[in-house]
Amino acid sequence: MEDFEISQDRYSEALSKYSLSIDKKGVEKAVEKAKADAAELENRQTLMDIISLIDLTTLKPTDNEESVLQLVEKVNQLDNERPDIPQVASICVYPNFANVVSNSLEADNVKTCCVAGGFPSSQTFTEVKIAETSLAILDGAEEIDIVQNTGKLLNGDYEYICNETEEIRDICKDKTLKVIIECGALQTLDNVKIASILAMYSGADFIKTSTGKEVAGADPNSFFVMCKAIKEYYNETGKKIGIKAAGGISTTQDALLYYSIVNNVLGKEWLNNKLFRIGASRLFDNLLESLISSC
Repeated sequence: MEDFEISQDRYSEALSKYSLSIDKKGVEKAVEKAKADAAELENRQTLMDIISLIDLTTLKPTDNEESVLQLVEKVNQLDNERPDIPQVASICVYPNFANVVSNSLEADNVKTCCVAGGFPSSQTFTEVKIAETSLAILDGAEEIDIVQNTGKLLNGDYEYICNETEEIRDICKDKTLKVIIECGALQTLDNVKIASILAMYSGADFIKTSTGKEVAGADPNSFFVMCKAIKEYYNETGKKIGIKAAGGISTTQDALLYYSIVNNVLGKEWLNNKLFRIGASRLFDNLLESLISSC
């Protein structure tokens, strides 16, 4: 018991450096301002920029080698036929399709991304999560999206979730690790802030809003709090952590709002796919249609 208390103190000390009490009305006001600002950002160049932020995703129970290949071919075809339009940041699939993507992807600078670690619930053994992550990387995954254990976080077991993330971080080595905090299940914005800081503290390269599977997807208020946490973490440590919005983002207006929040909170330094991603499928098609029709 003594060792557990000592470990918990380490995380309490880390959290004590940040304000964990969220002004909900202040967040709502800031998000409303971002909505107003988003209208001024809508232009062809911004839509092009947003395409370059997309993790083009398919995570369906009906996915198979053929359907994943079709998605990859869409990206390859765009690269060949429309070099004037930016490429997506990555193609995100289940880990058993990592080799399909990595072996067939021809477009330069598009990464192979896999969800792993017991996605989407995170309710399995840490050893299974590590094995799944390792196998995905062996099959060509360059980016890994895992889910922080929400149940453990709500129970206050910060040692468990941080140790687990650190173990997966060690397996990823130089690969990009995105940690999903599943905002819709965290109950309060205060918990969103705590989950964000612990994920960054444990080695996340990105923090991500949601799986889009278990509960509600991305929401602007939680996303704003996550951006503020990243800013505070950067001020405290000097480390730039990325942000990813995912779950239900399908329209140009949706994407512009999240783009506007990042711009307002983190600034233009974060408006690139090294530090900002949007997980989506329909959004890609909608943006492409808008861009091609405007030519």
